[in-house]
Amino acid sequence: MRQIITQVDAFTNKPFAGNPAAVCVLPAPKDTGWMQQVAQEMNLSETAFLVKQEDGFNLRWFTPAVEVPLCGHATLASAHVLWSEGHLSKDEAARFHTKSGLLIAKRQNEWIELDFPVNHSQATNAPAEVSTALGVNYQAVYQNSLGYLVEVESEDVVRQMQPNFQLLKTLPVHGVIVTSKAYPGSEYDFVSRFFAPAIGVDEDPVTGSAHCCLATFWRDRLNKNTFLAYQASSRGGVVKLYYDGGDRVLLSGQAVTILQGELTSC
Repeated sequence: MRQIITQVDAFTNKPFAGNPAAVCVLPAPKDTGWMQQVAQEMNLSETAFLVKQEDGFNLRWFTPAVEVPLCGHATLASAHVLWSEGHLSKDEAARFHTKSGLLIAKRQNEWIELDFPVNHSQATNAPAEVSTALGVNYQAVYQNSLGYLVEVESEDVVRQMQPNFQLLKTLPVHGVIVTSKAYPGSEYDFVSRFFAPAIGVDEDPVTGSAHCCLATFWRDRLNKNTFLAYQASSRGGVVKLYYDGGDRVLLSGQAVTILQGELTSC
């Protein structure tokens, strides 16, 4: 059976930036092993698999190594594919049933808005290996379900750091977010990078789920609800955020289709 797979750059409005994700809209459920093999073959930070159901789509995400419970950029890419390929009308919300509950995507002009669960962080005493692995001094370390959230002094530190990925793999968490305020006078409120070599992704270009942590973190420090954030990977990406202190956060980004192909071994 012919199976189309689409690659989308998410959290960007131009090709070859943002975070690439592969999206498969399946005619029927496939087994987990097959999906993991496809994700490994695609070798992107995430491959998303969708199956239509009565009230939306079942959605699962896989890195080349593991299935993950939440992924922002591949959800954004999935919504983009559903609208651009005619699976949903342009004014219809995309409803995704996932391991993190119901996620809803809506079109807002050229942007796609995602309704995600917030992820709070708590101060923690991190092992000394955190600073060694990142190769920088930090101001504080917090922990959430995604991993460590590390605050550093400046945007220069975020942009210039060169982590030791082998050492990062030995930390007792799946991922590490590094963040700081943006440069004074910048259009952005804060910047970040995200590293997850333990799950097969040394550095993720733009990470929606990390911004579920960053929204509540920076709301408490900047005393505002609306943010424009930049993830300072080599590809770079922009995330709009709205968080009012509740249990949900709104993430918005743009997306561009890069290529489409056919799986010949299904």
